[in-house]
Amino acid sequence: MGSRQVSTSWQGKNVTVAGLGVSGIPAARVLAGLGARVTVVNDGDDERSRTQAAQLEAEGITVRLGDGATLPEGTELVVTTPGWQPDKPLFAAAAEAGVEVWGDVELAWRLRGPDAAPWLAVTGTNGKTTTVRMLAAILEAAGLKTAAVGNIGVSLLDAVLGEETYDVLAVELSSYQLHWAPSLRAHSAAVLNLAPDHLDWHGSMQAYAADKGRIYEGNQVACVYNVADKATEDLVREADVEEGCRAIGFTLGTPGPSQVGIVDDLLVDRAFVENRREQAQELAQVSDINPPAPHNIANALAAAALARAFGVEPQAVRDGLRAFRPDPHRIELVEEIQGVRWVDDSKATNTHAAEASLAAYDPIVWIAGGLAKGATFDELVAASAKRLRGVVLMGADRALIREALARHAPEVPVVDLDRTDTGAMPAAVREAARLAQPGDTVLLAPACASMDMFANYNKRGEAFADAVRALAAERA
Repeated sequence: MGSRQVSTSWQGKNVTVAGLGVSGIPAARVLAGLGARVTVVNDGDDERSRTQAAQLEAEGITVRLGDGATLPEGTELVVTTPGWQPDKPLFAAAAEAGVEVWGDVELAWRLRGPDAAPWLAVTGTNGKTTTVRMLAAILEAAGLKTAAVGNIGVSLLDAVLGEETYDVLAVELSSYQLHWAPSLRAHSAAVLNLAPDHLDWHGSMQAYAADKGRIYEGNQVACVYNVADKATEDLVREADVEEGCRAIGFTLGTPGPSQVGIVDDLLVDRAFVENRREQAQELAQVSDINPPAPHNIANALAAAALARAFGVEPQAVRDGLRAFRPDPHRIELVEEIQGVRWVDDSKATNTHAAEASLAAYDPIVWIAGGLAKGATFDELVAASAKRLRGVVLMGADRALIREALARHAPEVPVVDLDRTDTGAMPAAVREAARLAQPGDTVLLAPACASMDMFANYNKRGEAFADAVRALAAERA
């Protein structure tokens, strides 16, 4: 668990950074600051890349644009941004030359100081950001100096190298980051759920699950898993952990020993109590969770389990959950118009997230579609068919959803907008308003990525909210 002293070992070391962008540029600067000779290679050679390259070259960092495939001569280490797929020629060349490849998380882990804060780490197909932010809120309520880091908030490199000192870090990790983080060893970690996602990057569901499972390697205190998702428990069984580390389940049902769960609208701990066979500790009420949708309760339980593994008192769990506010575009109520609720869950970019969102409402007019990323929709539609009042489809891969609806919900009215322009969203809202009845929820839970129509899911959610508010103004 000891950290490496880096002040001398980086001096003059030839390091190649794969990719500009949100993690590549900070990594290049950090390494150059440590005395390494840094070369950044990047596939793209557009105006933005050239501007970024000019800034880095002014700082003494070499940048090669339009040539991300060739390993620079003399490279002793490659540090990659998370988005670069493992089958890139650069990585094959590194393997052939016996050169290690690290991700930004691995770099941050190796650069920690001797008194570095322990990491409480979270991964999963869905719910990572919410769970990590809930965890940070609980840790803060316990009086601990913490930050939500990783894919959110403070960058990991800033957190481990900055002047701020922390008692503990709440760390969100993607499967991409875990793939390139072989020596990461968390205090405790959770895998929230596993569903097909990013298979184009990982190559198979088995490879995707294996990368998620890396988060448990070397855990010291607790491996937190989802009782309702056996695949997460299987990953715990396969992990090589420190002696004494425990498997802790979270469940929306009544918890057994070594689990946290729900009893009579209370969050209850039977894992971190003295006599877990006969005792239970109340942590919070379901009403303390915002919003109290089933998948969000599961996120809260996972966060509570990690906090309890770190020794946090029950009252801090309650206070932290009460203080937590979800990010925009995550099952966010935009308006209620003439008895119809309009909910923005643009963050539901895959089928697993959309299924969780659809399970929270009934009846629903569902707005869906976008880029499917190789997903299929039969299971999602079959699970949700009874809740659907109607469906409005848009986006590049909407036909896949339409065909699944024809197979599993043939009686549900479907409006196919046959559009992929940003102006489709106001049209979708108008069509949804026509289908909806008082007591219904119109739910934007696209089950698809947004990049066919919008820059990101935030922009898609904003377009939905704008269109809903325009409708509210019309009907006022």
